[in-house]
Amino acid sequence: MMHDSVGWHIELEFEEDDLHTRAAAMVRLPDGSEVRAHGHATRHRVDANQPRVGEEIAGARALNELAMRLLTKAHEEIDADSGRISHPIHV
Repeated sequence: MMHDSVGWHIELEFEEDDLHTRAAAMVRLPDGSEVRAHGHATRHRVDANQPRVGEEIAGARALNELAMRLLTKAHEEIDADSGRISHPIHV
């Protein structure tokens, strides 16, 4: 039995200043649709300026929101196809 291989590429972009990091995540699905999400991080003024840490936090939050949006999209597609309300998918 042959299985198709599918890959997704997720893009993350960051905007930063001395105290804030904003992340935007986007995945383009094989059907051409796109799902987008955002995350942020704020450095406390007494903490050392470590941009990589702000990117990791903001990026993780954007990816978490992206995951939730993908679950919501899956629910909507299940419901539309089946004509009923699906049970929540928990992470």
